[in-house]
Amino acid sequence: MAGILDRIRARFSSQETDRAQLVVFLLLLALLGMFIVYPILRVLYVAFTLGNTLTLTHFLNFFERDLFREALWNSLLAGLMAVLFGSLISLPLAYFTVKYDFRGKILIRTLGILPLVMPPFVGAIAMQLILGRSGIVNLLLLRWFGTTIPFMDGLPGVIIVQTLHYFPFILLNASASLANVDPSLEEMAQNMGAHGFRLFRKITLPLMMPGYVAGALLVFIKTVDDLGTPLMLNYTNMLAPQAYLRITNIGVEDKAGYVIAVILVLLSLFSLWIAMRYLKLSEYATTQRGTTGSSIAKKITGWKLTVVLGFCVLILTISLLPHLGIVLMSFAKFWSFSLLPKAYTLSHYAEIFVQTPHFVRNTLVYCLMAAGIDVVLGALIAFLLVRGRIAGKGILDLIATLPLAIPGVALAIGYLRVFHSYEIPILGGPLTSSWLILVIAYSVRRLPYTLRSCYAAMQQIHESLEEAAMNLGANRRRTYFKVTFPLMTGGLVAGGIISFITSSVELSSTMMLVPKNEYGPLSYGIYVYMQSAVGRGPGASLGVVAILVVAIGTYVVNRIFKEGAGSAFKM
Repeated sequence: MAGILDRIRARFSSQETDRAQLVVFLLLLALLGMFIVYPILRVLYVAFTLGNTLTLTHFLNFFERDLFREALWNSLLAGLMAVLFGSLISLPLAYFTVKYDFRGKILIRTLGILPLVMPPFVGAIAMQLILGRSGIVNLLLLRWFGTTIPFMDGLPGVIIVQTLHYFPFILLNASASLANVDPSLEEMAQNMGAHGFRLFRKITLPLMMPGYVAGALLVFIKTVDDLGTPLMLNYTNMLAPQAYLRITNIGVEDKAGYVIAVILVLLSLFSLWIAMRYLKLSEYATTQRGTTGSSIAKKITGWKLTVVLGFCVLILTISLLPHLGIVLMSFAKFWSFSLLPKAYTLSHYAEIFVQTPHFVRNTLVYCLMAAGIDVVLGALIAFLLVRGRIAGKGILDLIATLPLAIPGVALAIGYLRVFHSYEIPILGGPLTSSWLILVIAYSVRRLPYTLRSCYAAMQQIHESLEEAAMNLGANRRRTYFKVTFPLMTGGLVAGGIISFITSSVELSSTMMLVPKNEYGPLSYGIYVYMQSAVGRGPGASLGVVAILVVAIGTYVVNRIFKEGAGSAFKM
């Protein structure tokens, strides 16, 4: 009799759990549909309709204009050149640090990812100091040879900045893929007479292709989506700046802005499709995993060591010069037509922390709120994906991951279209007139990162731990909050920090959604200050703050993952 009662109780408990999961699933689906799917669908609707009729007229008008064709070509060229030059930098660095054993390679690996710590639009400011018309390099060229080179003028300047900022994506992915290459395959090729560059081209590079393609894809997508760098360099003949200018100068009714947003989305999705199709053409799996240890790393000395160290030092010196330049500018009282500042001051930091503290304060408020929202949503979605018994839960994963392929400019245009027309009594105006729109945009844009972190942490929790709690009388809700949630705390914290640090330097959606100057976060403050010559010092100081925020956050995330994503906090 007792066994029958237990089975009945378990059945009702299971049905109650399924209903609760279904309710949570539907609520999440409605929420993500409202803030991800619907804005994008509205952008697509406006771009493909005239009145209520489907049409390609707006796209034909786009391709008939020389400015827009040039913007499309420049964006594609910038993306391809950033991938090409980034590959020329990253592949040798990855090969040297994985295949060779020499003193200082750990330092080189660490310095190789530091460019990611500096936001690209901050790097654009710093590179102007180094390679601009009156920058350090051109001043030396003028002194020594009586001429200058316009490194930073126009599209070349944009490509230089984007290459030096984004190449670590290729470096990180290529290094990880190269370390997993089975060394026996290279040994067999060497025994058959393949050496040097031929060995790398025929064996090593094809085997590390999945990691390389992943890194190259990230570089291309981020380059095409980049709004801050072209704006900082005052070069607007690219897709993202044109979309920004059309919407902000003409208005949300301008069709060209929506067409550009759709093209940006299509470029991202098409590049993802091309990468997946390419990787399916070949088999990259091996029966034996590689290792980053001394078993494949060869000791090098003599002229080989000199060449390797010389290349690494040259590349890293160039890529890290912007960090030094922005720090010097933040302390410079006067710095014009001279190799170094003529005088130094702390007044710029007093400006941003005393006179205009709202930029830093707003960043902390918005990004902490966005990180908190992402943690909650990421934890719930990850639980449903791993433990849920709901048909169609993959749709939730797809929608939550969709912002990875949606440029910030396109999402911002969708928000302006959807939320600018509806008055919200509590806010005294539309949602776009409140700073809450920035919190929502940051939450949506960074949700995929937090979700992946929470998902990984959830997978590390064995289901037997939850079953043990329920066998002791705890229901599913109590088990989640008492057992599951604490065990995935490390992943939650890591995901929240990733959301925070990436949101703190988000510029694409920020530039289009800031309602008022006093609502602006740190990234917007940098842009505003840099529009005037007298604001370069305070703008650089905000840039240093941005670098510190990203650097500290990155360090904390690495420490958490080093301890284990699911158990960062020891009980």
